Amino acid sequence: KGNGMIGNIYSMGLALQALGATGKFYAPREWDCAQAFSMVFAHDYQQPMAIAQVLPALVGRSYLDVAGLDCAVTKDMSPSRQLPLSPVLGTQGIPRASILVHYSITNKLQGKHFNYSISVTVPSGSTLLQVMKVAAEEDPQTFSFQTEQTSWGLYVTSIHGLAGSTDDRTYWQFLSAGNALNEGVGTYKPHDGEHIQAVFSTY
Repeated sequence: KGNGMIGNIYSMGLALQALGATGKFYAPREWDCAQAFSMVFAHDYQQPMAIAQVLPALVGRSYLDVAGLDCAVTKDMSPSRQLPLSPVLGTQGIPRASILVHYSITNKLQGKHFNYSISVTVPSGSTLLQVMKVAAEEDPQTFSFQTEQTSWGLYVTSIHGLAGSTDDRTYWQFLSAGNALNEGVGTYKPHDGEHIQAVFSTY
């Protein structure tokens, strides 16, 4: 995408593995490795699946290297050589400032078309899922939604009673300033004054 992103933040792990592992076999078009890794380093990964796919690239390996691992060496690896775990930083007990998020849902694809908007106040650092929950609490008839748990986190299956369908190739796409979000609703954190759009879309 010109900023180091390959697809989206969730596809970065496998893309970096593939580019790193196949570079010696053929000469693909030039890509900026440092810029791509800077995107990864700047992102706060929280989904286990995304972490599992990006970690091999961060230690200079890929899933293709698994067949050649020397398990005896790995087993004897000293604690001082293992990657340190990052401590969880938090500000428990300190009230967070509130932010205002504008949220709209739009369907111009199927059945009776609709376009509804609401502005909700949530604590700073809240996820989009929390914004959607507040909207649904304030106006359940309009902003109710359903989700299902996947290996990549929560997936929004329906909003306002309208569900996506693999048969129709429809789904709810989330946008900010006209651009698709790079994270799911369970991890994306809107900023103050941001307008998030949920648009019923096709693929």
